[in-house]
Amino acid sequence: MQLTQLLYASTICDELSVDEINMILKSSRKNNPGSGLTGLLYFNRRYFLQCIEGARTEVNETFHRIQQDTRHKNIVILHYSEISERFFPNWGMGYLTESSATQSVYIRFANNPLFNPYLMKGESALGMIKALKALKSGQQSQT
Repeated sequence: MQLTQLLYASTICDELSVDEINMILKSSRKNNPGSGLTGLLYFNRRYFLQCIEGARTEVNETFHRIQQDTRHKNIVILHYSEISERFFPNWGMGYLTESSATQSVYIRFANNPLFNPYLMKGESALGMIKALKALKSGQQSQT
């Protein structure tokens, strides 16, 4: 099995409710383990930044379904590569929303204090995802 990692950005079409986000996460967390997928979703009420990893076929099929989802638009791949190991081996789908902590992470990887993944290079977006993982892992260990 060839491990693949895909990182994309998108813009929401309408204001998503907390319930809709929870439905997306519930579905991902239910379906991803059976497909061998792991990853992280970051959302700031306007943009999604999501990293998905797993076997190439499953990643590609999942991304195709994501492209058909009418809750967001302007879907752009920022990074796509083969990987030797997962960043998120135990996360069916991690999730973070914008906060002062995530904003400081974003500022490390972008030239703008306001989160806009379309202004990021793939390498910077991937660095941000790694830093968000560390932030989320730290939050989990504190609870």
